[in-house]
Amino acid sequence: MTNSKYKRLSDSRDFIVDNYHAPLSLSDIAKHSCMSPYHFLRVFKDKYGETPNEYLIRLRVEQAKIMLITEQCSVSEVCEKVGYASLGSFSSLFVKQVGLAPTSYRRKLWALSAEAYCFPAQAIPACYAYHFLGKLTK
Repeated sequence: MTNSKYKRLSDSRDFIVDNYHAPLSLSDIAKHSCMSPYHFLRVFKDKYGETPNEYLIRLRVEQAKIMLITEQCSVSEVCEKVGYASLGSFSSLFVKQVGLAPTSYRRKLWALSAEAYCFPAQAIPACYAYHFLGKLTK
């Protein structure tokens, strides 16, 4: 892959990140790479291992997980904030990705947290914490 093509592909991925909360189509995203939608789809999947839509869904669900724990808003509001118009679609995609319904996920993680609207320390993988905090001393 040429540097120019990689740069355009990278720019289109950044476009998804910057606009995940808005309705996005394959054509909208492909325009930023100056490729046809179908060629863009193939190249994106080859390079990143997932389709642009799979990436968008994963990004939206990750943002929703954060919002469900740290913000005081309803599941419907989170659904809208991450770019879904249908609560049913959002909930089924969330269950498919996370294994829990959004409300159950929220309740489970809030039960672990000692402080309201704060991500519970127990939910952060130790390897991730060690990477950012260094080796913990006893």
